[in-house]
Amino acid sequence: MQRQNRKIEAFVNDVLANVAATILEQLGGNKFVAMTGCKNLVSSKSSLQFDLPGRTLKTKGGINKVMIELTSNDEYTIIGYKYAKLTLTKIQEMKNIQVNNLRTAFSNLTGLKTSL
Repeated sequence: MQRQNRKIEAFVNDVLANVAATILEQLGGNKFVAMTGCKNLVSSKSSLQFDLPGRTLKTKGGINKVMIELTSNDEYTIIGYKYAKLTLTKIQEMKNIQVNNLRTAFSNLTGLKTSL
């Protein structure tokens, strides 16, 4: 029984990692990471969250944390946060984003380019 539970847990972890990896790939993969300087990438049930270097890059509204969530209808929600002095403040939320508009929506939210 424990062996089966470990297999199920491993499968679930693979699925979670795949959702986050797919989101990152749709944003541009390693080129996206290089262009934006994002770090501390974290995957959750259906999302990818990462930090932006707030001191070195000027983002709209001072956004320094982003969460991109895959919704049940295969669209994305992007939320930009500002984390400062132990306070997390939602700056802007964009909903119902199609995959082909994901990069543009990220750029509109943060003011950062995702490619050259």
